[in-house]
Amino acid sequence: MYVSRFIHCLIVVGYLLSATVLAQPSSRPVPRPSKTLNTAKPWTFWWWMGSAVTEVELTRQLEQLAHAGLGGVHIIPIYGVKGYENQSIPFLSKRWLAVFAHTVREANRLGLGVDVTNGTGWPFGGPTVTPDMAAHKWQLVDGQLTMALTKQQVKRSSPGSGGPTLDYFDGKATEQYLRWFDSTLVTLPERPRAVYNDSYELYGANWTRDFSVEFRKRRGYALESQLRAFLDSSQTETSIRVRQDYHETLADLLADGFTRTWTGWATKQGYATRNQAHGSPGNLLDLYALADIPETESFGSSRFAIPGLRVDEGYEVDNFGTPNPLAMKFASSAANLMGKRLVSSETGTWLANHFNVSLAQLKPQMDELFTAGINHIFYHGTTYSPTTESWPGWLFYASTNYGPTSHFWNELPALNHYIERCQTRLQASKPDNDVLVYFPIHDLWATKAKSAGGVHQLEVHHVDRWLLQLPFGKLCETLLKRGYSFDYVSDKQLNQVSVKAGQVTAAGGRYRLVLVPACLYMPEATLRRLRDLAKQGATVVFEQGLPRQSAGYTDHDRRDASVRAMGRELKQLKTVRVAADVVQTLQALNIPAEQLAAKGLSFIRKRRNDKPLYFISNLADSFESGWVSLSAGGTRWYRFDPLSDQTSLVPIRKTAAGRTEVWLRLLPGQSCFLTTEAPAPPIAHQPAASQPQVVVNELPGPWTLAFQTGKPAGLPAPTLDRLASWTTLSDSAGYFSGKARYETTFSVLTPPKETDTYRLSLGDVRETARVWVNGQEVGLAWSLPFELTIPATALRQGANILVVEVTNLSANYMRLRDGLQPNWKKFYDINIVDIRYKPFDATKWKPVPSGLLGPVRLIRE
Repeated sequence: MYVSRFIHCLIVVGYLLSATVLAQPSSRPVPRPSKTLNTAKPWTFWWWMGSAVTEVELTRQLEQLAHAGLGGVHIIPIYGVKGYENQSIPFLSKRWLAVFAHTVREANRLGLGVDVTNGTGWPFGGPTVTPDMAAHKWQLVDGQLTMALTKQQVKRSSPGSGGPTLDYFDGKATEQYLRWFDSTLVTLPERPRAVYNDSYELYGANWTRDFSVEFRKRRGYALESQLRAFLDSSQTETSIRVRQDYHETLADLLADGFTRTWTGWATKQGYATRNQAHGSPGNLLDLYALADIPETESFGSSRFAIPGLRVDEGYEVDNFGTPNPLAMKFASSAANLMGKRLVSSETGTWLANHFNVSLAQLKPQMDELFTAGINHIFYHGTTYSPTTESWPGWLFYASTNYGPTSHFWNELPALNHYIERCQTRLQASKPDNDVLVYFPIHDLWATKAKSAGGVHQLEVHHVDRWLLQLPFGKLCETLLKRGYSFDYVSDKQLNQVSVKAGQVTAAGGRYRLVLVPACLYMPEATLRRLRDLAKQGATVVFEQGLPRQSAGYTDHDRRDASVRAMGRELKQLKTVRVAADVVQTLQALNIPAEQLAAKGLSFIRKRRNDKPLYFISNLADSFESGWVSLSAGGTRWYRFDPLSDQTSLVPIRKTAAGRTEVWLRLLPGQSCFLTTEAPAPPIAHQPAASQPQVVVNELPGPWTLAFQTGKPAGLPAPTLDRLASWTTLSDSAGYFSGKARYETTFSVLTPPKETDTYRLSLGDVRETARVWVNGQEVGLAWSLPFELTIPATALRQGANILVVEVTNLSANYMRLRDGLQPNWKKFYDINIVDIRYKPFDATKWKPVPSGLLGPVRLIRE
């Protein structure tokens, strides 16, 4: 649209008057110190750009985060800011250690936890890494395997901390690298809770200086003796077996040389470890299990079928993939098997373009993580930004901005409280899964690798390229859709379970059977272990048939014969089943499938105080309300709504077949907990079962609209005959980002009854709505389906006044800001890019629909 000179001047004035509003420190009281860390609250990645930080600003931002309801920060020194070179603090210098110690002290005062990356950027590396310590690859020279540097440098390193990436397969190199911290970080009396390792992103690294020696020691022959098979890409039987041995050696060296060395160092120093094992060429289950807190990653948008949920059209699925709960379950399975209380996730990375992420987009991603077994959310993330910087302050290139300059900062506590209520219950409960699914990684290693360096890197972004193509992935997809509760188990982890009363028992739970997907290759020792478990009374189900070949090259003829012989023996055991149809076999074995999945609902089943606990989320569009049976028996069920913090008694009934069913109303986008554990009072009014919804009144308007705090200021207050995006009202309104107040009157024809439940459905909200009825605040609607319960006492017969205060995205104002003062984009390295990794430019954006779009309805239940 054409913007007149007058309007443009108004906009510029509005900008100059309000450019630093969001960067001002909070005047609200700071929470009292907490004696113990609150891991139920969400934590956040906290990028220190150039580590150009000061004690005053660190305290201010920690206070803001604590007041908003966060539980801790994860410090990552990162690339710097242009113009702040003199303020940048070298990583691990005396000054850096001082500001870090100050951060930990202040965090302790505020009840916040602190984690820190063992380095800057990612992966580990930097100026202390010599050529001998750096990542290597193999190359063929004159018919011989030789070693060469990958020449990969630390990505996004802080100023002065650049350098080669570490050789993750070399334990001596890892030990030497960690000495950098022995003389610095370890000397401080103020300690972080945990040290952190980011996802494995060593590209092309596939060798180490002792690889040949280790290969011969672990596999029983020299790799060079089978060089032709190793180099053969035609997938002959010999080449497959040699490549299996090669991958298994890499996996062993990664576990021993890096993960065990790093976690051992951390334990000795009194730190916990958070590890993102994904992306590595090892078995993710074994690597996650070595960490105190296994961590997965939710990158991008999951494409849920929730009506009204928006997906950024600029996000390129082919390049970046989408989150998948089957990938997330590698971390949670390792935690469940090993009895680890916490399993975390990097959350919300590139969910949408900068200035375009809404809280309504975030909640379903949290719910997907919860149903996949994650219970310790880390936002990705928050950037340290000085008060002196005008809006939008300093920003990290790839994050969803959860910081004080975000458009949803004032509403963020609602999401934080929701997560805290969920994680309080998820962290205090134990897994209750029936099936333990074996992960046949040797079948994966028998396929051609698609990653750099010819190795299989098991990353979470493109699971369709490895996980979903395996019979294992296809089987797990079926189990998920059919409502079975399951975890994964690795070859090594099978040695850590036992059998008790016919159940497979691990440190973190019990399972009713082991399920082996269709696979061709299996280590002889693994099949022997499954035979032993079956003889001890464990039920073992093989999909389609038993494996017929051992993994690896050495003495494979003898080992193949042994595998086939054990297969024949296993078939004779009463506890062993060979399933042509796994679902039918599970049904015959009375393994329960939750009806929730058949209704299109996502869930996780756990136990708390030996009582069943379900977390259920409607991430689809096939269910709204109805009777649902649960596999966990109970004559009295309670529903807890983590959004409203209310508990109610759930209607139940007995079917003709004698099954107990509960009445569940859960609209697309909603979630709840169900449990038989009696709650502390009070309990909300019990809803009538299957009562049809009655539209009491539709609120078409007219509406008065007043623009309040935001940018640009001074916009006129129109009257609307019908609801529509405020961006259509005028040229200047198309740039407005902030709060606007809607008001209308509506009639209630009959006297409201206290036993009635009234719900206000706001329809399409862009992006959050705080609601008052007759002057009484009734809540904040920030997630789909934008519905609030209205107390009957807030209503009156006759005329009622409804006020809705809507906050929109900052994207519309950024369209103007990026053209007026583009110099906010002043960061080194990648600077600021858009969701397609192109230079950021908001001036070409179209206005994003904003405001209360409706339709607005009052529903009586």
